[in-house]
Amino acid sequence: MKDLQTVLVDWEAVIGLEVHTELTTLNTKMFCSCPIEFGAKPNTHVCPVCLGLPGALPVPNKAAIQSIVLAGLATNCEIMKRSMFYRKNYFYPDMSKNYQITQGPVAFCMHGGLELEVNGLAAKERSHLEGTQSLEGNADGDPGADDYKAVIGYMTRIGITRIHMEEDAGKMIHVGGSSGRITDADYSLVDYNRCGTPLIELVTEPDLRTPEEARLFLQKLRQIYLTLGISDCSMEEGSLRCDGNVSLRRRGSTELGTKTELKNMNSFKNLHDGLAYEICRQAEVLESGGTVRQETRHWEPGAKRTITMRVKETADDYRLFPDPDLAPYDLSDEFIQSVRDRLPELPDAKKQRFVSDFGLPTADADNLATDVDLSAFFDEALRGAGAQAAELAKPIANLLLNDVSAWLNANGIGFESLKAGPVSAKGLVELSSLVLSDEISSKQAKEVFSAMIETGDSPAAIVEARGLKQVSDSGEIERIVLGIMSQYPEKVAEYQAGKTGLIGFFVGQAMKATSGQGNPKLINEIFTEKLQEA
Repeated sequence: MKDLQTVLVDWEAVIGLEVHTELTTLNTKMFCSCPIEFGAKPNTHVCPVCLGLPGALPVPNKAAIQSIVLAGLATNCEIMKRSMFYRKNYFYPDMSKNYQITQGPVAFCMHGGLELEVNGLAAKERSHLEGTQSLEGNADGDPGADDYKAVIGYMTRIGITRIHMEEDAGKMIHVGGSSGRITDADYSLVDYNRCGTPLIELVTEPDLRTPEEARLFLQKLRQIYLTLGISDCSMEEGSLRCDGNVSLRRRGSTELGTKTELKNMNSFKNLHDGLAYEICRQAEVLESGGTVRQETRHWEPGAKRTITMRVKETADDYRLFPDPDLAPYDLSDEFIQSVRDRLPELPDAKKQRFVSDFGLPTADADNLATDVDLSAFFDEALRGAGAQAAELAKPIANLLLNDVSAWLNANGIGFESLKAGPVSAKGLVELSSLVLSDEISSKQAKEVFSAMIETGDSPAAIVEARGLKQVSDSGEIERIVLGIMSQYPEKVAEYQAGKTGLIGFFVGQAMKATSGQGNPKLINEIFTEKLQEA
């Protein structure tokens, strides 16, 4: 099978996503008061409403409606004042009432979109699109592997058709069988705990053109939802799930091809790899004279392939009709404004603020802004830095993105545990101040950070107790520099003859003489000055 980059020379992929997100930060389900709890004992959080027993009437969850309006505002959607719930009918083995309450043609949120930034090598999958690069190609005129390295980034807008509200189904547990496939199971069990969990589904326009764009879009959407606080967005636990629709057409053609649907991608990598495989598979079918079937397929990460789940000859007929137990919604201007007032600073705006207000490099600002806990910790530290915030922003960012993040990842803990434990935002400000004032080196800062984790002591106390204060006395440094130059006259002569790389040797000798506590920047400056004078 051809690789993706080769396929995209001749074929254009047309991709749309359907992103399902459980509103896990709410306390109760969409239409009843049953609690939402992942991992609870099966069928312990159920009631007549979510089981669909006769006579049980649904009552909408106001907080869920607020959450979907938040999602719509954050993704530039039009908030529809009037909408209603429908019953979607087909056989649900994991929903006992055998229909799903969802929205019809008009959803709470319609016609939105997100700007997507695709940078560097990530842009290579779309390098054949006009305006994204200028490839000269090889001798035969075809772009080669090395040509993709020169691809520049680009911006693209991904349209959002709608975000609608519905209730989630339960969970099937398949037991037995040798292949691990659903169809091979000996029998299946049903856990109805998840039934009725409020679920929002975002449907994009078919504006995505590469698996990388799809991955970046899903990552950006997840960051927005986490910032809004409407879901934990755990792909491992199934609270964020994604289906992908993909078709191919010859480059230059405007006619859409036959699409296939990939169901329930549960990681960013699976989404990218599943779409990439399906694009290459469809290209192989079309180039061999075959026909792509409209079907639903399943991605098998272990086998790195998609397999047929079911074939769709025609569109599904769900027999949608208005739910007679739920009145139409009329959202007031006051309600929409009250939700708008709750909008937090979104990742794109946060990134821009970090760059414009504190002079952070774009890459650092992006890494901070796209992590809710990390950016909150950074902001807390900057507030504590007061008038020194602009000066300390870069040292604090370095600590957070390197030492702190590495330690958290290695120990599998989050920022809340860190703040409640040995390292506070105040402690990071103090540590960064010691580096900025040259009292300790960046290398010593790593030692101090480790000691803060171990002891819980303040940076200043650790520096004092361990004698880590950096030697920055210019008179003392100059004396050491002159002594080393007199000790190695032949090296001085070589340096002056043009071997300027020897500066590293001289600085190393000075660091030895100061037991590693000399200020390397100052040592370098004084050596450069004295060697030029000699």
